[in-house]
Amino acid sequence: MTRRVRPLSKYDFSEEFIPQRLSLKEGQRCVKVHVEGYDDVAFWRDIFDEFESDRLTFEISVAPRRDLAKGKKVLIDMLSKTSEERIVCVDSDFDYLLDGQTTQSHQVKTAPYLFHSYAYSIENLLCYAPGLRSICTKATKNDMPALDFELWFEEYSRAIYPVFLWYIYSAKLDDLTLYKLESFKNDVRIQYIDLETDGRSTIEWVSRKVARRLEFLERTYPQYVELVAAEGERMKARDLFPENTYLFMQGHTLFENVTVPMLESICGRLRRLEIARINESSATGTPLMNALENYRNSTQMGIRNLLLTNTNYKDCFLYKRLRDDIQAYVSRML
Repeated sequence: MTRRVRPLSKYDFSEEFIPQRLSLKEGQRCVKVHVEGYDDVAFWRDIFDEFESDRLTFEISVAPRRDLAKGKKVLIDMLSKTSEERIVCVDSDFDYLLDGQTTQSHQVKTAPYLFHSYAYSIENLLCYAPGLRSICTKATKNDMPALDFELWFEEYSRAIYPVFLWYIYSAKLDDLTLYKLESFKNDVRIQYIDLETDGRSTIEWVSRKVARRLEFLERTYPQYVELVAAEGERMKARDLFPENTYLFMQGHTLFENVTVPMLESICGRLRRLEIARINESSATGTPLMNALENYRNSTQMGIRNLLLTNTNYKDCFLYKRLRDDIQAYVSRML
């Protein structure tokens, strides 16, 4: 007979089972920090940890909605309820680049108790190129440099820059039928990283896709060609340049369709090299089996989880700008 499980909501939880909030220290203020989703909590917790003190503490959570609704729009709708002790933190999306030209970007630009990532999203910072070698080392326990990540992402950024300008211009017009997100994803995604050519052949493949899309867009919408070029010039004032486009592109696409496939390919190679080194050692029998088992056990954490816990973005100029905003806010509070 199958035992019937009672729904969790049917149980009566007494207060003794509910974790109690720690009491504040004397003279300490607690700031409620609301973020877009559960994946954002750890990211913003790491940022605000730096500003914790005996006088100020922060509590990070998703929006306190009874219907459990989450996301940027929910937080934007909360702006009228924000204050010194209740702030919201969001992904910038294109709002930083659009610089008040749309209703939402104006709200993001002018809200006094809203902080945003400057990069398109937290995923862009998690994929900050100078920190990716560390991810490979943690995933494989092999510190051999397999790719110049900074150079590769600069070249990749230059390759996708022309169609990125078209995509953000369509966002500005609020007409994503001009250049749909799915089309942009297909144009900029990678399916492999050719380490034999230091990734150059992969860049060339993406460049060919971009060239075909660009030719189609310019032929289909000639009225926008000069406007798109002018948008690119304007956005230089917002720190967008051909070589750093990856920091401003759609974050989920960068994470899932570029960085993860790249790192999985690189880490697969580094693991094979390390296993080959162990097999070529003088160890045999049980000691060899134990060494291989120990290595496999130490490299079980997946690329996605390592990226989601990555903090090697703090040298990024966009992160520094976010940190400066929070520092100015904290200084006013104290």
